[in-house]
Amino acid sequence: MTTDTAPVQYLTFTLGEEVFAMDIRTVREIIQHGAMTVVPRMPKFVRGVINLRGSVVPVIDLQSRFGRATTEVGKKTCIIIFDASRDGDKTELGLMVDAVSEVIEILPTQIEPPPQFGTSIQREFIRGMGKVYGDFIVILEPERALDIDDMAAIAEKTAAVG
Repeated sequence: MTTDTAPVQYLTFTLGEEVFAMDIRTVREIIQHGAMTVVPRMPKFVRGVINLRGSVVPVIDLQSRFGRATTEVGKKTCIIIFDASRDGDKTELGLMVDAVSEVIEILPTQIEPPPQFGTSIQREFIRGMGKVYGDFIVILEPERALDIDDMAAIAEKTAAVG
């Protein structure tokens, strides 16, 4: 079987009523939401930083990053620790999500291109729409949705205004 037809594993999670997925190969671990240190003059989607075994890891509120209301922390709120790329280097980031669901396999033939309109998030943040069990799951393009340079530029603008 070639890699073009092999299924890829995705971690699914929820934001509000919507189900999203990201390639499991970029995910390091999933941790329970806990105390974090707020960093002044950051955009509202940067909820703070956590100490993960001695490393400082920024936590991004994915709802807020998509231009929505800030996530309400609940019993199932988690932080997905994943590897983001910046200039070929890997950087750990945390994604605050409402709940982590499951790991699923999606065949490349089950993935449609992002819709031209009708999504609640920016089109370039979407890798594709996975059709699973008759429903569509938004597959994120983390290199775009969580582009470190882009988020740093927003942080600089926020600091300049603040």
